[in-house]
Amino acid sequence: MPIIQSLRKLEEFKKTRGKHRPWGLVPTMGALHHGHLSLIEKADQENALTWVSIFVNPTQFNDPKDLQKYPQTLASDLKAIQEIAPETCVFVPSVDMMYPEGLKLKSFDMMGLDQPMEGQYRPNHFDGVATAVQRLFELVKPDRAYFGEKDYQQLKIVELIGDKMQVDICPCPIVREVNGLAMSSRNQRLTPDQKGQAAILFDILNQVKTAFGKASIEELHNIVEQALAPLPDISLEYFEIADSHSLKKIEDYSVSVQSRAFISVWVDGVRLIDNMLLI
Repeated sequence: MPIIQSLRKLEEFKKTRGKHRPWGLVPTMGALHHGHLSLIEKADQENALTWVSIFVNPTQFNDPKDLQKYPQTLASDLKAIQEIAPETCVFVPSVDMMYPEGLKLKSFDMMGLDQPMEGQYRPNHFDGVATAVQRLFELVKPDRAYFGEKDYQQLKIVELIGDKMQVDICPCPIVREVNGLAMSSRNQRLTPDQKGQAAILFDILNQVKTAFGKASIEELHNIVEQALAPLPDISLEYFEIADSHSLKKIEDYSVSVQSRAFISVWVDGVRLIDNMLLI
C-alpha cells in the first residue's frame, strides 16, 4: 500500500500509474470509522486506483480547541485501509503542501449553499473545506471523489467544486451505529452513555419523517424540543427543514419536492450533526 507524504513522490507515482484510469479519491481527516471505510470500499470497486487522503484541515475549524481535540490516529487508519483495500494509495500531505502560501482561504461562489445551518454557526468553515478540497483535486487529479451524506451541506458545496474541476462527486449513504447514531470521528470523544443518549437524533429524525406532511413546520420543531427535553446533557443548536437541492428553509410543504431534515446538537462539548431525507 503506497503511502505518499511528499510532492515529489506524488508526482512520480502519478506518472507511473497515470495510464490506469479512472481514479477515485476519498478525502478524509483520519480517525477512520466504518463510514469512511464504506467510501473506500465503494471507490475500490468502481476505480482502477483508489486514493485516500488523510489531512486534518486547520482552516475549517473555527474553534482552535476543536482542532486540538480532533482525534489523530494515523497508524490505526493505515491498518484499517490495508485490511479492506490493500492496493489503495494513501496521500498524507503536510500543511505546507496543502497551503504553500500560508493558511490563506480562497474565495468561492457557493450559490448561497454556505449560508444556512452550518454556515450560521461555523464562520468560514466552508471556505476552509472548499480550499482544501480544491487543493486535493489539483494535486491528485482524481476522476471521482466520494463523500458521505452525513455532512450533506458540505456535499452540496463540494459538488460545485467537482463541476468546476471536472471531478464526479459520488454521494454515499450515512453509515450508522447499531443504535442509529450517525458514525463520526467525533463519536470517539463520547462516553458509552453519551453515545446511547445521542441515538435520540436518529429517533427524532424518524419521528419527523413520519409526521412530515401531516404536522405543521412548527409542530415538527415541537417534536424535536419535546424529545430532547428529558436529556439535559444534549442541547439543540439548530433544527431545520430545507430543500435538498438549494438548502433553503422550507416554510410550506408545497415549496419543494425533495425535503430534508437537518439537526445539530452539543453533547457535553461534542458537536454532532445528522440529517434525513423526508420526501
